[in-house]
Amino acid sequence: MLHRAILAGLAAVAMVAAFAFPAPLPAAADDYPSHPITMIVPYPPGGGVDFMGRLVAQNLSVSLGQQVVVENRAGAGGMIGTRDLAKATPDGYTIGMMLTGISLGANTGYDINKDFSPIGVVASTPIIVDANPSLPAKSLADVIALAKKEPGKLSAGTPPAPTINYFAAKLFNLMGGVDITTVAYKGTGPLTTDLLGNHVPLGFNTIPASVSQIEAGQLRGLAVAAATRSAALPNVPTAAESGLPGFEAVQYYGVTAPAGVPRPIVDRLNKALRAMLSSDEVKKRLIAAGSDPAPSTPDEYAENIKHEEGKWAALIKKLGLKIEY
Repeated sequence: MLHRAILAGLAAVAMVAAFAFPAPLPAAADDYPSHPITMIVPYPPGGGVDFMGRLVAQNLSVSLGQQVVVENRAGAGGMIGTRDLAKATPDGYTIGMMLTGISLGANTGYDINKDFSPIGVVASTPIIVDANPSLPAKSLADVIALAKKEPGKLSAGTPPAPTINYFAAKLFNLMGGVDITTVAYKGTGPLTTDLLGNHVPLGFNTIPASVSQIEAGQLRGLAVAAATRSAALPNVPTAAESGLPGFEAVQYYGVTAPAGVPRPIVDRLNKALRAMLSSDEVKKRLIAAGSDPAPSTPDEYAENIKHEEGKWAALIKKLGLKIEY
């Protein structure tokens, strides 16, 4: 009886102590990071997403005091690496590069709004509508007029679905009330080559792929599909300024982690990311690459993901598009 009474008393004391003195943060959060971090880039080396991932890894390695190692895990339009990220241990030692549209394929194996811990946006890149100079159009309003004059005859090149470029072309048709034929290329490189050769007159392109040709006058930048002009091409008007208000298609690059990462670790990473984006040198590198720095809080990035993925998913459903890899 006495033994039982002692045990009961100890249990009561422990319960009181638990309420009086909250448990400390896990050691993983207290001393984070204590060893190298893996950054998954779900696309091949050499592209825009890889550039962003390596820029982030390089800067976070310095500010966090631990090496951030990039691993390219490409395939299935980015879904393979993103699926690996979703299934990783949520301890902050596996993070990844995320971009808009990563969830728009069928059977991805993850829920973009539930299976990740958003850390922060790095940069944004609006889709640019560019054209061969021989096309008699100097604005989006001119393109719409040409397309309506000869329905179905005008063609525009884009990278394949599920890129934002591809969806931007479909959104343009819908908003402009036109029927421009979409010609899918394997990437922005082949698209830009054919634009320069006038094999396709119009393109829904990326700024990094076409900025030098536009500056040289080899291509004509008609509009950026964003609310504000791009720092990389300040002389190219927005879609609203070029005749199609409300036409916006922006690619966002951000850093995420698996769902369940402790909030102190998310905040630690976000702080380091925002500090990186306050650097003049980093800003210059991003702008030179055709992107606009876009620092955010984790909560702001979560809202961005929800809004952007929802917007393009609604377009897919409205138009009955089938996204295949």
